This record gives sequence, C-alpha cells and structure tokens, in this order.
Amino acid sequence: MSILVTGSAGFIGYHVTRRLLAAGETVIGLDNLNSYYDPALKQTRLSHLTADERFTEARISLEERDKVMALFEEHKPDRVIHLAAQAGVRYSLEAPQTYVDSNITGFLSILEAARAFKTGHVVFASTSSVFGLDGAMPLSTHRGGNHPVSFYAATKKANEAMAHSYAHLFRIPLTGLRFFTVYGPWGRPDMALFKFTKAILADEPVDLYNNGDMVRDFTFVDDIVEGIVRISQTPATPAQDWDPQTMDPATSSAPYRIFNIGNSQPVQLLDYLDAIEKAVGKPAIRNLMPMQPGDVAATWADTTDLEAATGFKPATPVDVGVKAFVDWYRDYYGV
Repeated sequence: MSILVTGSAGFIGYHVTRRLLAAGETVIGLDNLNSYYDPALKQTRLSHLTADERFTEARISLEERDKVMALFEEHKPDRVIHLAAQAGVRYSLEAPQTYVDSNITGFLSILEAARAFKTGHVVFASTSSVFGLDGAMPLSTHRGGNHPVSFYAATKKANEAMAHSYAHLFRIPLTGLRFFTVYGPWGRPDMALFKFTKAILADEPVDLYNNGDMVRDFTFVDDIVEGIVRISQTPATPAQDWDPQTMDPATSSAPYRIFNIGNSQPVQLLDYLDAIEKAVGKPAIRNLMPMQPGDVAATWADTTDLEAATGFKPATPVDVGVKAFVDWYRDYYGV
C-alpha cells in the first residue's frame, strides 16, 4: 500500500503524513514549499518526515501536470489524500489567480492522474467556508453550500463539482471533507491562534473582526487527522437510495461523498481568546475591528454522517487544544 499525500509540508498534511508513517504506511509527499507563509516552518516539518525511510519527497507544484503524471506513473498510489491548496479567505481577495492555479488547475492534475492510473480512492480537502450565506445551524452537507462569500470558498466548491463529474464519468471514488477551523501545534501563521499567541507574547494588539462577535467550530488537528485517515480507508460508493428527484448534494449515484469534520461545539471568538490568554499567561490588547469581506459570522458542523461512517466524533476541548498549541509555540520559537 502506498499513499500520496499532497501538501505534506503543510499544517494538516504534515500531521496526516506523520500519522500514516507511524502506522507503517509508505507515503509519497508532494509539496512545493511556496512562500505564502514562512517556508522555514514548512522545511522543518518536512525534515521530520524525510527522516523516515518510508517517506518519499516530491518537490512539485500541482500545476506541473506532466510531473504529477510522472509521479503517479512511478509510484501508482493506492490512495490519494489531497490537502495541497492555496488557503486563506482574505488573501483570495488579493490574489484570485493564485487560487485558480493551485486549487482549480492543480486539482485537475490530481483528477487526471487518478483517472489515468485508476487510483482506488481520492480524499480531498474542502472547507466549511463553502457554506457561505447558509445560516441554518448546524451546517449540514445535505443542505446549503451553494452561496460561498469568498473566492477561496468558491474554488473549493468548484473542487466538489469537479470531483463529482469525475466520479460520475470515470467511476473514481472521490470523497470531499469540509474542514471546520482547524488549529493545533505546527499550525499556519496566518490563522487566528498563531496570530493571537504571537501578538500577546509581543505585547501587540490582537485584531478582533466584527468586534469579536464571531462563532467558530474550532477543531483540533488530531481530530481532523483521525477523520481523514478513517475516511480514506473506506472508498466512496454510490448511494443505493439516491433519488434524482431530491438531489442530496452529499451523496450521489456516483462513487462520491461529502463529509463535515468539525468539533460540533461552536465557541465564541472571545472565549477562544480567553483560552489563549490563560495558556499564554497574560492578557491580550484587544483591537476591535469591523467584519472583513469574505468572512462569515458563525460556523457549526453537523458531523452525523462522519460518525455513522467511521464511528468517530471529534471531541478535543478548546482549552486542551489551545494549550497544546501554545506549548508547541513557546518551544519552537523559544519564547
């Protein structure tokens, strides 16, 4: 068994790859180590992976389709866990073409390679951001997700549509996972937990958008990894009871599924900040800001399907997860 993990030097990809290697799997890790955020952090993650002889590094950009094809031809992965993407809601307002290149063109490279080499299962990262204007909580994959409010979310919604077409046309098992606000050790510097911790330690203001009146379904990275690995082991199959008259968007007559992975315990942003202050041991300087374009006020995952399919329900409390991150941050940066 060989598993291709794209984005293996990224936050979630790193944790997934470490988990697979610890389980004795052979992993091919694809990443281009771009400069969206500190490449040194990515390089350090990667150095931990390359120390394992069952890990093979592929320094490739997804848009390099010939190289992606050659990688599949050489290794013929049994499964693909596709996590590489241009992430970030706010940056998508500044550089939309980057999102098309990585998230649309790059995903097409994966789909074409999986088609050519008959990959057994492709699991790909989507996002809770696709729910956009949907305000019916908890957010369900069986409803909504058609009105994204950021271009980042639009590219991920496009990925879901692309995946369904390939599942339908070529019978490739494809499963999309909508992640809800992932956080934890080795996290991304552009995300709230990293930014807040850094600012508090430096006695700098913490920017709280929408005056801090935000709710997020913060999900610890280990729970995300558990969900990914379990789902990857069960290829998507056609839903036997799928009805074209009702058109359930989470299932299909094709081998295609969409799942939420979230903690299902929405937390007020100010309570999240309280947990960070407690873990750091000092108060934040709070800078109240207006709502930013592309943001949504609240997220809350309905994970009923994930539990039914895998027997797993994310449950790490925010205070536990935040402390794990702050401990890692202090150790990594020596502060």
